[in-house]
Amino acid sequence: MPGPFSLLQYILPHHALSRFVGACAALRWRPAKDLLIGSFMRGYRPDLSDAEQPDPFAYPSFNAFFTRALRADARPLAGGEETAVSPVDGRVNQAGPITADRLLQAKGHEYTLEALLAGAAPGWAGRFRDGLFATLYLAPTNYHRIHMPAAGTLREAWYVPGRLFNVGLAASRDIPGLFARNERVVLLFDGAAGPFALIFVGALNVGSMDTVWHGNVAPRRPRTVTRLPLPADRPLHLPRGAAAGRFNMGSTVIVLFGPGQAQLEPARATGDVIRMGDPLARFITPPR
Repeated sequence: MPGPFSLLQYILPHHALSRFVGACAALRWRPAKDLLIGSFMRGYRPDLSDAEQPDPFAYPSFNAFFTRALRADARPLAGGEETAVSPVDGRVNQAGPITADRLLQAKGHEYTLEALLAGAAPGWAGRFRDGLFATLYLAPTNYHRIHMPAAGTLREAWYVPGRLFNVGLAASRDIPGLFARNERVVLLFDGAAGPFALIFVGALNVGSMDTVWHGNVAPRRPRTVTRLPLPADRPLHLPRGAAAGRFNMGSTVIVLFGPGQAQLEPARATGDVIRMGDPLARFITPPR
């Protein structure tokens, strides 16, 4: 039976609460933003030693502090092009094979590729059947920028509206179809080894998600499944490890690979702490 916190998720005004938190995080009035940053530092004690700016109070807002950049040498990429790397700092929520079209959310809970894409990107769900997935959870203390797991050319980008349930472990155990119900941004790529997807999943207090080429994607109105424009002058090709976007608070990223394309790194297991650039999967047929 769901716990009290998970049951509370169903009645909270997700978007209104997230807009309020977002407005507070954007405040640039020094006393207010320093109070927020100081409270976060005392409560979570994040490690800023690898930040480009290690002084938390030098940031103009809480959101700028929360989405801080790292030093250029802080996250070396493991292996070569044959290695798909973690796109984020976080924890492995679940990872493994996609069974036909079903992904594991938590013990006793599955959801489908069709539900995850929710009418976006027609035809792409079939490209990931019997493939590989990894669901990576970002805690508040983590680095909150999202990078490319492999080199790829962006083919489609979609906004999918939804709820903003909390995405912590308790919620993933208790709320059926959680990742297919929350607001998300779906990025679809062709890589040298085949298709892959990078999906940003929003959550409570995460009403704002950006990509480096679109800028802010969510919140968005109207709240309907929307195909996002791509650069008109040339295909957007991004190398492995390149910045792809960011959460303006913490949440979850799902990576999808096509069938016969990649194998999960043997060391990767549910609950593992992982950092951006760590090995996530190895391509079976090395990219050309």
